[in-house]
Amino acid sequence: MRFKTPRFWIVFFSVASVLLLAVVDLNRTSPGPLSTIHQREFSLRGQDGCAQCHGGFSESMTDSCLKCHGEIKDQVTRSQGLHGTLSVDRASQCALCHSDHHGASFSLVNVQSFLQAGIPNVEEFDHALVGYNMQGKHRGLDCTECHIQANAPTLPLGEKRYLGLDTSCVTCHEDPHQGEMSKSCTDCHTQEDFNHVSYSSHGDYLPLWGGHKDIGCRECHAKSEPHSLENLGDFANQTSRNCQDCHDSPHTGTFMEGIARLVYLSPGESCVSCHQAEHTSFQEEDLTVTREQHACSGFSLGPPHDQVDCASCHNSDPPSLFQDRYPGRNADRCGECHKDPHGGQFDGSPLARNGCISCHENERFLPHGFSNDLHARTRFALTDSHLELDCESCHKDPEPGESRVFHDTPARCELCHQDSHQGQFDSILKNTTGNPRGTCAECHSARSFQEIPAHGFNHGYWTGYPLVGAHGIARCESCHARSKEPDPLGRTFGRVSDHYGDTINGCITCHQDPHEGSFDQPNLPKTVGGRDSCERCHSESAVSFQEITKEFDHDLWTGFSLRGAHGAIECSSCHGEVKEPNSLMKNHGPAKGSSCSDCHEDPHNEQFKIAERNDCQRCHKSETSFTDLSFNHNLHSRFPLGENHRSVACSSCHRSVRHDDVEFVKYKPLGTNCVDCHGDNRRPLRKRKRGRH
Repeated sequence: MRFKTPRFWIVFFSVASVLLLAVVDLNRTSPGPLSTIHQREFSLRGQDGCAQCHGGFSESMTDSCLKCHGEIKDQVTRSQGLHGTLSVDRASQCALCHSDHHGASFSLVNVQSFLQAGIPNVEEFDHALVGYNMQGKHRGLDCTECHIQANAPTLPLGEKRYLGLDTSCVTCHEDPHQGEMSKSCTDCHTQEDFNHVSYSSHGDYLPLWGGHKDIGCRECHAKSEPHSLENLGDFANQTSRNCQDCHDSPHTGTFMEGIARLVYLSPGESCVSCHQAEHTSFQEEDLTVTREQHACSGFSLGPPHDQVDCASCHNSDPPSLFQDRYPGRNADRCGECHKDPHGGQFDGSPLARNGCISCHENERFLPHGFSNDLHARTRFALTDSHLELDCESCHKDPEPGESRVFHDTPARCELCHQDSHQGQFDSILKNTTGNPRGTCAECHSARSFQEIPAHGFNHGYWTGYPLVGAHGIARCESCHARSKEPDPLGRTFGRVSDHYGDTINGCITCHQDPHEGSFDQPNLPKTVGGRDSCERCHSESAVSFQEITKEFDHDLWTGFSLRGAHGAIECSSCHGEVKEPNSLMKNHGPAKGSSCSDCHEDPHNEQFKIAERNDCQRCHKSETSFTDLSFNHNLHSRFPLGENHRSVACSSCHRSVRHDDVEFVKYKPLGTNCVDCHGDNRRPLRKRKRGRH
């Protein structure tokens, strides 16, 4: 059995001895009297009080201490206060610093207590260990001035030696603001002097230097305002202030918004990009403005303004108001700084609605930008040859001190150009409705004076001589021959009077008579149908002199009547074309004559010629055909046709012959005897018999 082993009995007697000693110890008294503080606690008196401090079977002595001293337990748990700064081992040995049983007069907090906590000199205790940064006048105070019971041997009932104080100033000092301040005292006051206000975090919002250095707090934080000193602690319902909340800005909203975009701030906060808090005035002499900032004013400092000193536009001598120094000029209104070189000619003009930049660029006045499109909106649109002219051609260089003339510049041709026609059309121009471009524009285009508009020049209206027929298609130079050298006005177009005289006397004024007077004989009429001269036969409306009037009487004018076949043939059949026209441009020759043989070849090889003359009409009386003969063989020849010969074909007797390489039908002389045609037959009977046989 287990009970018989020596090991069992050794354990049994050891435990019994321990229990006996414990019972004996419980009946003994403590090692010494408790301190006065612990003696005041009824539960700690007598033998039963030991377990209250020294713990029982389930807890340590430290656990017992912390049951009563809850504030100390809270410090240790949160690592706050003096006990919270101790190491874990040291914090778990309360008796090491605060021993008891030394009598009623013994203080549980003594020099030894601080030494064990690592504080050799209580007078130099660093309050930062307990979360309070003691500075200034507080460092000269005696401990008892704040901790009244610091040196008391025995604490009065309910009092504390060091605990129970608050770092808030009102714990020790009377609040002169009577609770109106939402900020703590240390936000405005230091531990050096309550009369000196130092808002340590003011620099986070606005550094108090320069222009803000000597300003009293109430000037910005008056009682009646939302940002009063009394309301500074109510951050939840406050908005931060910017420059414009306190200062009126002379700048335009557009400028402020532009600056704000550059610095990524709100318009009210963007003032600091130019005006720093350390400045004593908004009119700092060394204040600089960048190009980008200046552009926000609506005036970009591009060339040539980038080379101009600020004082040239913003005069500061003598000092003036902001509005005077910076009037907010518009970059597109050059006239606000520059004198008008045009002398007000364009004031109120629709073309100058945008001021100088209507014609000039912002960066330069020259070259100007007055385009042809803009010029077209004036009373004189530039077209054709006017587009090639320099502006100075019409807008002459002015005299010194005067403006170049643009307004009311002449817009009519005759006001700039001399009349090369020497007033020839003045009487007719009086009756015209008036072209706004001028009298010359009635006939000439703006491209060239030598160019006539598409609608054409009405020659009859302007000169009294209508161009019809050949005249209508002839080149102008045909009558107005050009000169080799231009006249003083640059004209090479010839005048009719220079070649044909001042008086126009019908066709012969310009044309020579190609007929050499043959139609001006005394026996011929001077007029036909009211027409005289060439128009007796030629129509003015014809395109060629070769066209003659239908009323042309060939018999009257030539003595040769066009009857029969002659009336149906072309004129050129008799009046053949010449190879080269003569000096009078006559390209048809005269008729060869009035007899038939003058135009027709003689097929009879002059067999019927009498006295060197062929009279074809003796046999060919028909006017329509040569084959229609009027020849009577019995009357007009030496050989009457008897009954036997009438039925014989003409060719039986009149055969073709060749003589001198000319082939023709021989009509005469022919024999009239029988043997001339039939031959000589001396033995006709014998021949007949022989034939029968």
